[in-house]
Parts: sequence; C-alpha cells; structure tokens
Amino acid sequence: MNRFFFSLRHYFFTHIAKLIATGLGIGYFPKAPGTWGSMIAAVSAWPIAQQSNGRVFLLITAILATGLGTWATWIYIENTGTHDPEVVVIDEMAGQWLTLVFCPLNPMYWWLAFIIFRFADIVKIFPANWIDHNMRSPIGVILDDLVASTYTTLLVWLCFFLDYS
Repeated sequence: MNRFFFSLRHYFFTHIAKLIATGLGIGYFPKAPGTWGSMIAAVSAWPIAQQSNGRVFLLITAILATGLGTWATWIYIENTGTHDPEVVVIDEMAGQWLTLVFCPLNPMYWWLAFIIFRFADIVKIFPANWIDHNMRSPIGVILDDLVASTYTTLLVWLCFFLDYS
C-alpha cells in the first residue's frame, strides 16, 4: 500500500513539475520555445502591471516562478537526464516577469524589454555565459536568465532616461 502511494505521489509531482517547467506546455511549441515563453510572460504581465499593486503581484509571480521553477527544473532534469532542456521555459518566464516589474509602464518600453531580454538570454553576456557553462544545475538554468533580466532592466532604463533627458 505504501508503494502505491509513493508511486502515485511520484507520478503527481513529476507531472506537476513538468507543467511548471514547461510553462504549462509552452515549451513544447515547435519553434523557439524560449521566445514563446518570454512573449507569453510579457503579454500576461501587461494587464497585471496596470492594476493597483500590480507590480507587487508581478514581483511575487517572478519570485514564485523562480522558486517553483528551480524545483520543477530539478525534477525535470532528474527525470530526463538532460541539462537545460529547450522545453523548460519557466526560466525565461521568470526572467521576463522580473524585468517587467521594473520596466516603465509604456508599450514601447515593454516590447523593448522583451526584445532586449531575448537577445541577452540568447547571447548570454558575462556572467550569464559563465553560469550557463559552469553551473550545471537547475539553479544555473534559472540564474542565467535572472542575469539577462538584470542587463535588460539596466538597458531599458538607460533608454528611458536618454529618451526623456
């Protein structure tokens, strides 16, 4: 009986982790799943950020995506034996949400943040490239996107200040 419940629990948590890691299945989109994950994150964040306390909710979402995403990625990697699989997009979603918490609430800057984040995530500017190559763990999978988020936020604000000075 205990083995039955263990198997049921393992099955349940494995599938929940897979859903979280793949961004509710967005990671299975046929082309550029990371870009799709970032785009879905950006589009879903816009109406949230416009509400009162929306930025707080968006920050909580980014923190939860980072924490749960690390756990889910760990389970996914453990079950598949792959490092940073393409279908895992919760890292892109967490990074994009974190960027948008600090992004000016303006459609132009919102899309600029999306484009810069995708560029920074793909190119992996130092230390993101070091993290990607040396931290072969779920923390590394998530952390390189948070570094890309930091670069993106700084560049978006630089553009904002140059635009308004």
